[in-house]
Amino acid sequence: MTPASRPGPGRGWLLRLVIAFAFAQGAVSMARPAVSYRALALGADETAVGVIAGVYALLPLFAAVPLGRRTDHGRCAPLLPVGVVLISGGCALSGAVSSLPAMAAWSGVMGLGHLCFVIGAQSIVARQSAPAEQDRNFGHFTIGASLGQLGGPIAAGALISGESGALGRTSALALLVSAGVCAVALTSLWRIEHRRTPGAGPATKAGAAKVPVTRILGARGVPAGIFISMAVLSSTDILTAYLPVVGEHRGIAPATVGLLLSLRAAATIACRLVMTPMLRLLGRTALLTTSCLLAGLLCTGMALPVPVPVLAVMLAALGFCLGVGQPLSMTTVVQAAPAEARSTALALRLTGNRLGQAGAPAAAGLIAGTAGAAAPFALLGALLLAAAGLGLRSGRAAGASSVRPESAPVRPPEPTPVPPAPDAVRPPEPTPVPPAPDAVRERSAPRADRHRS
Repeated sequence: MTPASRPGPGRGWLLRLVIAFAFAQGAVSMARPAVSYRALALGADETAVGVIAGVYALLPLFAAVPLGRRTDHGRCAPLLPVGVVLISGGCALSGAVSSLPAMAAWSGVMGLGHLCFVIGAQSIVARQSAPAEQDRNFGHFTIGASLGQLGGPIAAGALISGESGALGRTSALALLVSAGVCAVALTSLWRIEHRRTPGAGPATKAGAAKVPVTRILGARGVPAGIFISMAVLSSTDILTAYLPVVGEHRGIAPATVGLLLSLRAAATIACRLVMTPMLRLLGRTALLTTSCLLAGLLCTGMALPVPVPVLAVMLAALGFCLGVGQPLSMTTVVQAAPAEARSTALALRLTGNRLGQAGAPAAAGLIAGTAGAAAPFALLGALLLAAAGLGLRSGRAAGASSVRPESAPVRPPEPTPVPPAPDAVRPPEPTPVPPAPDAVRERSAPRADRHRS
């Protein structure tokens, strides 16, 4: 039985992984706006908020590839509880400290924990899913992230209040609660990784160290998948970090901001639930390109001072469009990378994500400090439009490489001449047996001679 046809484990592991990811991502989605509000309460301006949001991605930026190499060499599951502990610690300590540099440092610890969890979880999905199931399983896996992004902002908005100067105290409470929410993920981290999983054997361990990063990045489809993922995640990240700032400038209450962010997440869940029919209808390239194009236009429109109901409609449409990029970019990278270095390829994809998360908020902070709080959304629009163009170009290149040029038509192979059948084997002719001597004649001959004498 070939590896592709080997029956895989049941899908109970995927459900437990989705549940754990929902709690871990819910804690992060709750903590990110809480960090922004607490920084504002401590006297931070828009530029400082962007720097703190960028530090969240700084430690993961250097740790992603080593963690991916380690995962290619062994099991993935140990990274999950490590990630939960780091996320919980980063959330709790971000709410306990009262200085902006300390908040930035613990925000970086939170980001490192999120990276550990995501690398381990994505590698498990890649190893334990057949190629035909990867789009579906990655889509269901990212539903956990969307569930967390749905509940986290609502909880943060319910806990944080800016009335009577309570913003600092209530944002600290939200961070402590998010630490407890993340700890709940530990209850689902059992029997997620099967020890006998294709891709985790000795051959993979020996081959993973031999695959250089340049070869992985040179594989067709990997750079496009990394860039699209970076653009989509940067959009989600800046949206989560800067919508509270926009709300403060436009007089939108924190609870309403939380509902708007959750509406965006609900639309993303809806998108991922219908991912398979959309893939059958449009195909991978058209779906990626169209979703990035529409998301770019919507992000640019969010810089306009529109009313809250219009903003809600735009965020819902934006969330639906952003729901496509993450799962399909995972599948693109996994299928394009060498089989013995898939975890490293996923780590490189996450490195691109963290580059976007580190650079985009910093650039957004600079833009917001000079052009206004809504200006970073124009930057996101340009980034997503570039991702749409790259996705279209990559899809056309992949399609062209699969078609043979007309100048070299394929000739059917000439039939192999069949050698003539050997002659039938003839039985050997019998050797003629000389006639036996006539015994009577021999006896009578002497008598005749005696008569003559």
